Amino acid sequence: MADVATEAPDDPQAFPAEPAAPAVRGGARAHYRRLLAAGAEAAVALGVGVAFMVWARNIHVDPLIRIGQVSGLAKLQFRAALLALPLLAVVLYAAHRSDHRRFRLLLRLGCAAVAGLGTGIVAGGIAVALRGTPWGLGGQDGDPATLQGYAESFLRGEGLPDLYPPGFVVLLAEWTKYLRPGHVGYALKDLQLLLSAVFGPLCYLAWRSLLRPAWALAVALPAAILFLDPIRPYSHLVMVLMLPLLGRLLTELSRVRALSIPSALLRGVALGAAFGLLFLGYSGWFVWSAPGALVGILALVPWRHGRSALARAGVLLGGTALAAGLVGAPLLLRMAQHGAAAVDRYAYFDVYIDPAYVMGWRYDRSGWPASWAWPPPGELAGQGTFTLLVLAGLALALALGLRRPAVVAALSCLAGAWVLRFWFAGHMQRDQAVMLYPRTTWLILYALITLTVLAAMLLSGGVQAAWQRLTARQAVRLPRFLGRRLAAGSLCGLAVFGAMAGSWSANRYMPSDPAKGDMGLDAWRSHTLERADGSCSPYAPGHTCTAPHELWRPQDSKDVRIWCGNVPYTSWTEYCGGKPPAG
Repeated sequence: MADVATEAPDDPQAFPAEPAAPAVRGGARAHYRRLLAAGAEAAVALGVGVAFMVWARNIHVDPLIRIGQVSGLAKLQFRAALLALPLLAVVLYAAHRSDHRRFRLLLRLGCAAVAGLGTGIVAGGIAVALRGTPWGLGGQDGDPATLQGYAESFLRGEGLPDLYPPGFVVLLAEWTKYLRPGHVGYALKDLQLLLSAVFGPLCYLAWRSLLRPAWALAVALPAAILFLDPIRPYSHLVMVLMLPLLGRLLTELSRVRALSIPSALLRGVALGAAFGLLFLGYSGWFVWSAPGALVGILALVPWRHGRSALARAGVLLGGTALAAGLVGAPLLLRMAQHGAAAVDRYAYFDVYIDPAYVMGWRYDRSGWPASWAWPPPGELAGQGTFTLLVLAGLALALALGLRRPAVVAALSCLAGAWVLRFWFAGHMQRDQAVMLYPRTTWLILYALITLTVLAAMLLSGGVQAAWQRLTARQAVRLPRFLGRRLAAGSLCGLAVFGAMAGSWSANRYMPSDPAKGDMGLDAWRSHTLERADGSCSPYAPGHTCTAPHELWRPQDSKDVRIWCGNVPYTSWTEYCGGKPPAG
């Protein structure tokens, strides 16, 4: 069963992306072949995601009526099937007929394509929702207004925000300057669509630095679709990339004894630069993961392997820290200068629920009827089947992979976010500060999903090894190419999941009446703003729209107490204490 689908890694300290090439294939040709395959994999993933989003822009439906929305979603599924079915058929055929090398390449490209198709469907759905309007999700309200205000301010030469992560603001400003002059709201739409389309591919490629294709897809596809927020895709993109990047750092640390000093330094600088860029995109994930990450790094430092190993580890970690600090300096310096003044006081629905519930969230516009229970009731002490599944995954990961860098990385993020979540929530009343603690829900759930997939991989690898030992002296006939068939079948299952989950995500952002209070409000707002020539979107509600207003640099809130969102003024005192602003 050399080609079993689990393909458990041989290195007990890491999950290699590919097994070492045999010596007879060595040399420059084998290295070139591996680089070519990796480049093709990245090109397929990114190309499918972006191409599908662009293709979806010619779907002609009225996105403001429900029949039009359903037709648009159905067309997305039809087009996805046109792309996926031939691809999956080729992989299934190769599983039965092709040689091992060709099948591995086809499986690799198939996983990349499915990763691109998953969030490509979401981005395509957003393109359908915004058909007829040049404005991005949110128009000029909420967080989109804040982003546009900071970008306009930057273009006027007023500098970077004091504490708001500057990465996306600068990108939006430069995109506006060179591609959408004078129309920052239009530039925001471009970036919302583009980043949504590449969200899945980038997540998949990050996990490919640690895992084989099928396992990388098993982590990346559910996480990418679940956590993608098309309104602010940069924020969650940082989260889904940070965890595998930490896993890569821990992998290098566990192998540092075999590295030369220059190699350790080069790898550390490269990883540090990547961390710094992500930090400029959104810093919160780093704050919440920091305590656990520090413990994880210390646990994998080769303390017992002599001064040479410690010196190499010091060079690796020092290079990482130095490069991350230099790249992230624009935000780090501002945090050091203004950090004490940065207080988040905005409370919304997720702030009012049991803080130990981390299996879901409602935002501040969920559309969830007030009469429905939240958190949803579970079968065992309030815990549902999915909760028990990921907790079983956590237990197995702890039992089977506590020394694996990828497992340690996920556990580090989980532990750090878990502890700080309850620290901030526990001091909320005293400090009159929320400090964005509900956002740790996403990081905790991401870590749990990751650990569950890693546990399945470790378990299947253990089963494979046990089977090989049991059958070492006695031949046991199994179906031919069983491992390939399992891998190809798994890819098909993940592809169907990606299509269904992508449609679910896209459907949430279809325009809806503001009275419903759901996520469709953002697309609805986009259709209520005038276009550059003063005309309205052809689908504008009531065929009327308003002129966009001038954008100014956002100002920090002056509130000194928690602001109770999602609460009627009559219930303000019950939830947050004190008198409501109108009282």
